[in-house]
Amino acid sequence: MTSTRKYLLPILLITSCFVLWGFANDITNPMVKAFSKIFRMSVAEGALVQVAFYGGYFAMALPAALFIRRFSFKAGVMLGLALYAAGAFLFYPACLSGAYWPFLAAYFILTCGLSFLETSCNPFIMTLGDRSSAIRRLNLAQAFNPLGSLAGMYVAMHYIQACLSPIGSEERKLLDPAAFEAVKSHDLEILTRPYLAIGCVILVLLIVICFARMPGDGDSGRPSAGKGILRRLWSDTDYRRGVVAQFFYVGVQIMVWTFIIQYGTSVFMNQGFSERDAEVISQRYNILAMVLFCLSRFICTALMRYFRPAAMLVIFALAGALLALGVVLLGGMVGLWCLVGISACMSLMFPTIYGIALRGLSPDDSKLGAAGLIMAILGGSVLPPLQGLMIDHLNVAGISAVNLSFILPLLCLLIVAAYGRSALRSPSDR
Repeated sequence: MTSTRKYLLPILLITSCFVLWGFANDITNPMVKAFSKIFRMSVAEGALVQVAFYGGYFAMALPAALFIRRFSFKAGVMLGLALYAAGAFLFYPACLSGAYWPFLAAYFILTCGLSFLETSCNPFIMTLGDRSSAIRRLNLAQAFNPLGSLAGMYVAMHYIQACLSPIGSEERKLLDPAAFEAVKSHDLEILTRPYLAIGCVILVLLIVICFARMPGDGDSGRPSAGKGILRRLWSDTDYRRGVVAQFFYVGVQIMVWTFIIQYGTSVFMNQGFSERDAEVISQRYNILAMVLFCLSRFICTALMRYFRPAAMLVIFALAGALLALGVVLLGGMVGLWCLVGISACMSLMFPTIYGIALRGLSPDDSKLGAAGLIMAILGGSVLPPLQGLMIDHLNVAGISAVNLSFILPLLCLLIVAAYGRSALRSPSDR
């Protein structure tokens, strides 16, 4: 009982960070479409938002791990929150500039903070209790991440997309420079407000965590010597392959949640809806996908008491691949429902890959090992623009470019399934 009380407050505070980075991830995905419209850009140019966003994850993961090894998990969380808030507040000068690149810079700084948070919080949660239940505990903490994602989607839908100018993408191309600048300034101001609000929330949490006492002060003991750590990480098959699997999984997640709006918009515009109404309806399906993701994650966490995590990873990845094939071949509303269903299959993947990859490592090696798994989030930066290029330029008779582009998520899900299968053969899974 004393042990439970010892861990309760740290777990609650760290889990709140999972909620906050979920908000950032999923208020951002619809911004690809929003920025494309606001700045009259192509889909591939709009997807540079994801390049900046997940590029920050990649760039800061290793420095974050070194920082945590030198100081503590708590220090890593605090610095992550500070960078998150700084990036959010930088949206204000970006709005005043009226240019695209300052927003990309703000996203990059914001996600440098998220990289610190994920590099700190994921392994920290795994240490707060029995090691044998670490993967299940991480899945439970990660189950609250979609709650933040749902909040981000809700804000994107009701306080950004619904409030943007109703002038469509094609109509904006016909505006004279003065009229275009007026519409752009209005839309950028709408887009900026939620980021300023979340920046204030983050500052409050930062102050609370600053004064909260963590077990062992957030693992502030001196790190062991790092000699040979890279060799140990590379020699661990679960870890090495886990980094690759995480790269492709994150790519799938971001592609599905970014281009569900693109896909849905094309479906509903074919049914006679205006572009703006089609986007709003598509966002509702995006929110439904996240609800399924959230519910499935809680269900999967419970099922892990009875089934091996690696086996569940294989089954869910193959199911997701079949649904992606449905998106490619079936199209229309059936394809849209297949696309929504992929989210239920993705729910257990990130924490399960993460937990399997780190399960054979020592606690100190896990700190640096976490950096590789967070750097693998680069998949969310590399793969969505590639899918955007497929949408812009791919032409095959009888299949729309949007539908055909989902071959890329399908292939990525098969790679995740292959990782789960290899993990089943690992001695650590027996």
